[in-house]
This record gives sequence, structure tokens and C-alpha cells, in this order.
Amino acid sequence: MTERSRREVLSTAWALGAGTAVLALVGGTAAATPQEAAAEVAKFTGGKPATRGRISIDLPEIAENGNTVPLAIAVESPMTAEDRVTDILVVSEGNPRPGLATFHLSPMSGRAETATRIRLAATENIIVVAKTSKGEFFIAQRPVKVTIGGCGG
Repeated sequence: MTERSRREVLSTAWALGAGTAVLALVGGTAAATPQEAAAEVAKFTGGKPATRGRISIDLPEIAENGNTVPLAIAVESPMTAEDRVTDILVVSEGNPRPGLATFHLSPMSGRAETATRIRLAATENIIVVAKTSKGEFFIAQRPVKVTIGGCGG
């Protein structure tokens, strides 16, 4: 082993600490922009317009813990072989990756409903897009406020 002076050890530790701090500040993942979220929706719809309606989003207005936010989605659909919801996309305007989840449904699903928990870092809009077997798209949006430290404000 090579002996090192106290000064060399401290300068190496300081350099490692400074490098870590720079990575934490610069290398962190940035939140998606509303334009990136819109691009995710456009990719899902193939650029086709989506109609508002038929989607119900059950999401709390205020989430005191952004690590586990309950989300339930229901889409009005007969869910027959000829007329059904085939896919549901969930997009967040504030997460580093705007596409949170995609659900694939079949007539055997019975109802066009799904529930999950999502992780949110900040106050943002959640967008849900449903695709039907007829090639139609429906869209809905809900804001959710994520409080810091569970303060409720």
C-alpha cells in the first residue's frame, strides 16, 4: 500500500464530494414539459384528434404523499367484440417520463376500468387517453396537487 498524507486524503475526499454535489444538481432528471406530454399523446393517437368525454378519472385533488397516489379510470364502453376500448394511456405533464402506464383491454375485460397507484413528484396534470376498436380516441385531464412533507397546503 502507498502511504498518503493527510492533505492528499482530504483533497481527494473534497473532490469526490464536490463531484457528487455537481452530479446531484446537474445530473438530476428533469420533469417533462407539457409539450413532451402532448407528444406522448400524439404518438399514441397517431396524430388523430381525441374527443373530450366518456372518461372518468378518480384521482385525489391533493396528494399528501406523492410516492403512492391512487388512480382509477373508467371509460363508458359496451366492451363487445365490435365496439370496445382497446387501450388506455396515462400521461403525466410533470414526471421525467410522461408516459406513466398503458393498459390493454379485451372484450373479456367486461368493463373498461382500471386502477393503479402512480408516483408524482410535484403538482401536475394527469392526462388519460382511451382508444376504441373503431379507431376513436377520447381524452380527459385532471390536476393533482402534491404537497411537500404532507402539510396539506
